Amino acid sequence: MLDKIVIANRGEIALRILRACRELGIKTVAVHSTADNNLKHVLLADETVCIGPAPSPLSYLNMPAIISAAEVTDSVGIHPGYGFLSENADFAERVEKSGFVFIGPKAETIRMMGDKVSAIRAMKKAGVPCVPGSDGPLGEDPDTNLRIARQIGYPVIIKASGGGGGRGMRVVHVEAALLNAITLTQQEALAAFGNGAVYMEKFLEKPRHIEFQVIADNFGNVVHLGERDCSMQRRHQKVMEEAPAPGLTPKQRKQMGERCVEACKAVGYRSAGTFEFLYEDGEFYFIEMNTRIQVEHPVTEMITGIDLVKTQLLIASGEKLPFSQGDIQIRGHAIECRINAEDARTFVPSPGNVKLWHAPGGPGVRVDSHLYSGYTVPPNYDSMVAKLIAHGEDRDSALARMRNALNEMVLEGINCNKALHQEILSHSAFRTGGLDIHYLERRLGLK
Repeated sequence: MLDKIVIANRGEIALRILRACRELGIKTVAVHSTADNNLKHVLLADETVCIGPAPSPLSYLNMPAIISAAEVTDSVGIHPGYGFLSENADFAERVEKSGFVFIGPKAETIRMMGDKVSAIRAMKKAGVPCVPGSDGPLGEDPDTNLRIARQIGYPVIIKASGGGGGRGMRVVHVEAALLNAITLTQQEALAAFGNGAVYMEKFLEKPRHIEFQVIADNFGNVVHLGERDCSMQRRHQKVMEEAPAPGLTPKQRKQMGERCVEACKAVGYRSAGTFEFLYEDGEFYFIEMNTRIQVEHPVTEMITGIDLVKTQLLIASGEKLPFSQGDIQIRGHAIECRINAEDARTFVPSPGNVKLWHAPGGPGVRVDSHLYSGYTVPPNYDSMVAKLIAHGEDRDSALARMRNALNEMVLEGINCNKALHQEILSHSAFRTGGLDIHYLERRLGLK
């Protein structure tokens, strides 16, 4: 077992990792910025190391500082959580070359799956269905690009090969706008990701966002833990997630889960990962793989009983998966609401002092949060401050428990998006389930 690890993250995921370590008897080192001296996991960790000032490039994205923290504390491994350096292949490589265990996939796997073009090629080779597209980066010849678009059929979407988080993409509905859209996306991609390569895909009009959770050890054992529906989005950012996905059949789950497992084996994957798909008219289309733990992993944990973070730590310790595919049973339904420190209508961030925080409770309710009364939410980082998760014997029961949880939750001193979640839960269309990724923006009048 790993003796001591550095938690190279902040907020709720850092606290989540710390708790998993405590259960396994692993000592923890919390690295933090000067803005995060009072974070809950920093106060609870066995050791702490300040790695720089508030701006992320000078602290949480500072690779030498994080690796130095591991060296001076005699740590064995580094867990990157999600965001920040979690999908940075160079960081994973530097961690391993420095003699530490990177608690995640191998660097070469992160690098391959982080580039959308190479990821799509790998998935096609493994038999995973993909969106019809250019089958590689677009060249400079305008006639060729126009021909590719005609073959695919409008509308098409131009995507940055190295993009992510909803950035670096542009929808084109008519041929007259195509070439300019390609140029603009290339420029944006180069500025944002340092990689100007873009590719083209068919733009699906009303797809759902369905993703499959996988986990793999170092011995070729891979298991899928079912799917999540993450279609409730605003500007390509997830707002609410649930598992299992409404309307999917056990046969579809089995078929797609098996394809994801085979793809993992084909690329030599290890640790936790997620295959993301667009789903329309009964067909799945691969869009990307997240080579890390997901924000929404708790809904999968609730319906399977598998602790994903603890399993990550066991795998990093050199142990085999403690379960097989036949052990995985889907029980009930779970839903997660992302609670952000922002105005529920304008979405303007709302950092500041938390005067009162009361977490909800009751049967089937889980709260993942680093908040406490008196804590000051800094303006420097992502606005998510809590995740409310509700589990029930079926979807209706989970939704009823989530409504109760939102009603019980008290957060005073800063604004949060509680009202947005309550409004979504009141929609008859949402209660029916199976909505597409554009539903929320249409409902909010943003499109």
